[in-house]
Amino acid sequence: MKYLHTMVRVTDVEASLHFYRDALGLELLSRRDVPQGRYTLIFLAAPGDHSAQVELTYNWDPQPYPGGRNFGHLAYQVDDIYAACRRLQEHGVTINRPPREGRMAFVRSPDGISVELLQAGAALPPAEPWVSMPNSGSW
Repeated sequence: MKYLHTMVRVTDVEASLHFYRDALGLELLSRRDVPQGRYTLIFLAAPGDHSAQVELTYNWDPQPYPGGRNFGHLAYQVDDIYAACRRLQEHGVTINRPPREGRMAFVRSPDGISVELLQAGAALPPAEPWVSMPNSGSW
């Protein structure tokens, strides 16, 4: 058995690509528009590690996808949690749970999917502005 991917439904392709590709830093592997099924499939993965993919599914006919949090979360290891959070902020993403201890942070995608960021190796030394930053919303 081999893990292939996690699928999340999205309501806005461009907003989702801005989040997952531009802000989070995932690499776009493929995109397939399926007119007969009226949907688009987009596969992304962490640069250099295509073994764990995220499939964004966009259904062309609008429909609500309540929940988000009941999905759980996606988790990515990062080389520098502070740099990753700064990059997300520069792209307009709210840091819902800041990395106060230099180890873990949470953000949300445009569709409310919770994404956990974990520092590779040992936690970084606590640093501002993260130490003083409160949680924002739910994560």
